[in-house]
Amino acid sequence: MQEEEIRKALDAHWHASAVGDANAEHDIYDNDAICDYPQSGERILGRRNLQALRSHHPGKPSGFSVRRIIGSGNLWTTEYTIVYKGLPVYTVSMMEFRNGKVVHETQYFADPFDAPAWRSQWVQRIP
Repeated sequence: MQEEEIRKALDAHWHASAVGDANAEHDIYDNDAICDYPQSGERILGRRNLQALRSHHPGKPSGFSVRRIIGSGNLWTTEYTIVYKGLPVYTVSMMEFRNGKVVHETQYFADPFDAPAWRSQWVQRIP
């Protein structure tokens, strides 16, 4: 699969996720895809289980925004924010492609935190 096609597939995937179209959102995955959540120690096996898990989430997101997508070849990373119960969750998704489908995804989730005052002289605030 060419990089332009992967980028189009990613754009369609994230758009479908943002609007809550669970079928279109999961078109990107191979039937035997694996999705890992390292922070909770969970592994989801197969597209059907991944879609079922996400479709039954009790706290459906109220917002979704892609910050950037970067990648080449068969490895692509997306940085995005999901809003759960009014609070942002900063998320990174790393997707590995084979034959035009995602065969392995790893997702990391992080809550925001206040920047410590001691380092303010060396940093700029991100909008």
